[in-house]
Amino acid sequence: MDLGSRRVVLAVAAIVLVVAAGVVYVTSVVREASPVPVASVDGDLMFVALADGRGRVEQVRLADPAARSATPMTCQRVYRAGGTTVCLRLAGPGPTYAAEVSRDGAVLRSVPLPGVPSRAKVSASGQVVGWTSFVTGDSYLVPGGFSTRTGFFDVRTGEAVESLEGFTALVEGRVHTAQDVNYWGLTVAADDRTFYATLASGGYTWLVKGDLVERRLESLRRDAECPSLSPDGTKVAYKKRIGRLGPWELAVLDLKTGDERRLPGTAGVDDQATWLDDERLAFAAVPRDAKLASIHVVPVDGSAPATILVPDAASPSPV
Repeated sequence: MDLGSRRVVLAVAAIVLVVAAGVVYVTSVVREASPVPVASVDGDLMFVALADGRGRVEQVRLADPAARSATPMTCQRVYRAGGTTVCLRLAGPGPTYAAEVSRDGAVLRSVPLPGVPSRAKVSASGQVVGWTSFVTGDSYLVPGGFSTRTGFFDVRTGEAVESLEGFTALVEGRVHTAQDVNYWGLTVAADDRTFYATLASGGYTWLVKGDLVERRLESLRRDAECPSLSPDGTKVAYKKRIGRLGPWELAVLDLKTGDERRLPGTAGVDDQATWLDDERLAFAAVPRDAKLASIHVVPVDGSAPATILVPDAASPSPV
């Protein structure tokens, strides 16, 4: 075989290898993006395991958190309530992501996300599913250096709203018309229309309260992020900075009295906390001298500092 023929053969072989590799990649992505079986309830707490980097969803009994059981789900964020599960997961090459909503073991809807999954919640009735994604893939660490989209899906009507940015917003008594608005951390009350969230604009953040039906919201106070409404609807937990540019810690606001309590041992939290019941919060944070986050639990009355419940895990959801 002459030199020219040998070059042709090598070139063809290289093309075949590239095509084969592409087929393998596409096949793996499609397999990963296909709907997965919904996990059955076999624990008190559902979460995303972090050690293997695949986002496997596991469950534990709170009485024995060391006995972790795997589920068939893989998600970046997961939450379940009222028979409805939302899994923010890989949906295809790019990569692209989607909020996959399931109820009673069947997938109801897969809503495309405009960016990287960040937060997920389901109302107590299971009728309203909310999520937040980073459009640029950035983080909250640099004020003004990120863009988020917070949307929701109404299981009853089948309506999916891409963003809260179309809502009428009153900030400190005035209609807010600035263009640099971001929302994140949606949490919905028992009536499936009242909600709380974070609004950021102009370098400030506000805790806001709104109405999903009237598409309106108003600010309640500054410097409160990623709110989570208690099961009885009387308190809101959120993360709050220590100082102007320090790390966050958790605080709990009594909605009736306006009293705010900061919770010990929660410094460094960067999560939307989850209420295990009316007395305890679960959240993910990276422990000192660790690389991966762990799920912590802290009493809301401030009587004790947070302790680690499940190591190498995030996105806690009571089931």
